[in-house]
Amino acid sequence: MGKLRVTQVRSTIGCTQDQIATLRALGLRKIRSQKIHEDNPTIRGMIQKVKHLVEVEEIEE
Repeated sequence: MGKLRVTQVRSTIGCTQDQIATLRALGLRKIRSQKIHEDNPTIRGMIQKVKHLVEVEEIEE
């Protein structure tokens, strides 16, 4: 499997506490912060929960 670059593009103002916690677990704290994760079902599920706040790019290494 490849890797995913996850970038936060929207603010957490008005989000539920579990969405904020999911962003923190992904390692995102501020708008335009980025983190690279292994592509696996756990990470995909977390991204699905906050899909309106993040952008995802697949990268091959």
